[in-house]
Amino acid sequence: MKLNDTFTHDFLYSQKDVEDFARVTGDNNPVHINAEYAATTMFKVPIMHGMLGAALFSKILGTLFPGEGTIYLGQNIQFLKPMYAGKTYQAVLTVKEINLEKNRAVIETKIIDPETQKATTVGEANVMNVNVIK
Repeated sequence: MKLNDTFTHDFLYSQKDVEDFARVTGDNNPVHINAEYAATTMFKVPIMHGMLGAALFSKILGTLFPGEGTIYLGQNIQFLKPMYAGKTYQAVLTVKEINLEKNRAVIETKIIDPETQKATTVGEANVMNVNVIK
């Protein structure tokens, strides 16, 4: 892994995934799981939990980039735009800092709506991996 390395990953969650996330977390806010309620909001349809979208960063960092052996130390996140079930998004991760002494890196994390090219979620992850950050 080197400075400015970038990794992209397309993903899509179904409404069932959103409902499963609500069940597991206990976040049963009706804007996520009740279409009739969501229709009365500014969104008009159910929106995904922001943390469900951001949870994809855990999968990517732990299994794909930098991958196995990664310890996810921290994350800051901002949710800029709503995300919707059944729609494809793209996660974009870019290495911003590397600390070779501690085998750590700061990785910019974004979720992009491919249709608009606008970010829905932005942040930075702090990771450690003795296998690839050397």
